[in-house]
Amino acid sequence: MISVIKIGGGIIEDQSSLSKFLESFSKIEGKKILIHGGGRVATNIAKKLGIESKMIDGRRVTDDATLEVVTMVYGGLANKTIVAGLQALKVNAIGLTGADGNVIQAHKRSGWEHDFGWVGDVDGVNAELLHTLIKSGLVPVIAPLTHDGAGHMLNTNADTIASEVAKAMSTIEETQLILGFELDGVMKNPKDSSTLISSINKSEYENYKANGTITDGMIPKMDNAFKAIAHGVSSVRICHALKVGENGGTVIQSVSYTHLTLPTNREV
Repeated sequence: MISVIKIGGGIIEDQSSLSKFLESFSKIEGKKILIHGGGRVATNIAKKLGIESKMIDGRRVTDDATLEVVTMVYGGLANKTIVAGLQALKVNAIGLTGADGNVIQAHKRSGWEHDFGWVGDVDGVNAELLHTLIKSGLVPVIAPLTHDGAGHMLNTNADTIASEVAKAMSTIEETQLILGFELDGVMKNPKDSSTLISSINKSEYENYKANGTITDGMIPKMDNAFKAIAHGVSSVRICHALKVGENGGTVIQSVSYTHLTLPTNREV
């Protein structure tokens, strides 16, 4: 079993929370890959530099100046802080962006109602390379940056990368996806932990989205979770980042795909 685990920028920007997460992550047994965000850190640094951050439906608009900031923050500050922290815990982590080893290929987003700038939509993941790294005892730590093969870095949603990596790894062996962030899971009211939705299917999700219960940044997170389930990932769980090694949170269900066997990349 391969565990693909993603944490958001809210955990990364708080040193105490990050240290607790890394300690918990280090104790998770078996093969694992860590995907991290860093949006809040990037927003804070962009603000200090006088660069305005723009968001549409929970997704960052990446102009030229913003691309420079996120490349520095995601691929540098955030990624290497995590790698160094894991090395201190005797976890042999290796930091990557999508350009390193051509591990995640993407293209600049087009055809949408809004222009998101230098934002990438994933075309492919080099699962064989990641699997080779894992088999050699390394733990890949992937920043939310991809590349287009023409020399351009692209800002890519970390939940999307986690989903795509999990989907790709599931063609090699059984894979689970855990999306960790600042809440205990998907909540009807983010300020009330008693409103946790312990499990959710696609129909329920669409209803919650339509009535405004699920909004903003949770939408791409949920979309990617359902895509992962639909393409062979064995399980998806959304939970608090400090509880990634435990049960609980919100389990993503999909009745539509329960009895469907999808072909792997090696079968098509």
